[in-house]
Amino acid sequence: MPDNEYDLLLEDGVACALGEDEIRSACDAVLAHEGVGRPCVVSVSVVGEARIREVNAEWRGVDAPTDVVSIECERPDDPSLAPGEPCELGDIVIAPGYIGRQAASFGTTPADETRLMLVHGMLHLLGHDHLDDASAEAMEALEEDILAGMPTDGTVDRVVLTRHREEDDA
Repeated sequence: MPDNEYDLLLEDGVACALGEDEIRSACDAVLAHEGVGRPCVVSVSVVGEARIREVNAEWRGVDAPTDVVSIECERPDDPSLAPGEPCELGDIVIAPGYIGRQAASFGTTPADETRLMLVHGMLHLLGHDHLDDASAEAMEALEEDILAGMPTDGTVDRVVLTRHREEDDA
């Protein structure tokens, strides 16, 4: 497995349900599952709801807080990247406060919901989406496969139709 690089940025006063090693492990699990052989660089920002709302408005045009926003930069299969050159995959921005409330509504733990959101965000960086039922079901199946190979609290046993479905309709 290539040596991936993760830049973890924590907003002051915001705590994450996962430690830095668990965040890296979740991201690595997605890259391994998807067969990415090129080293990747990913930035993970853990922010409060005011900041995630700003990011969501700027990048998605949705003026509301959310759980995760992925901002893609490069694709690992980009032919302009030299062999062995690291891919600047992109940024994942997560909001633990929002994720914690969401976990309670889905009957999961904040840690398991955070793992799911990291997997979800990484899949977005790799070009997966859930804009229609077929792509949502395919993405959910990938999330389930990846999560099945990861240590969890055991509360995410079936990815309920993607947590972003309602937001996409907005």
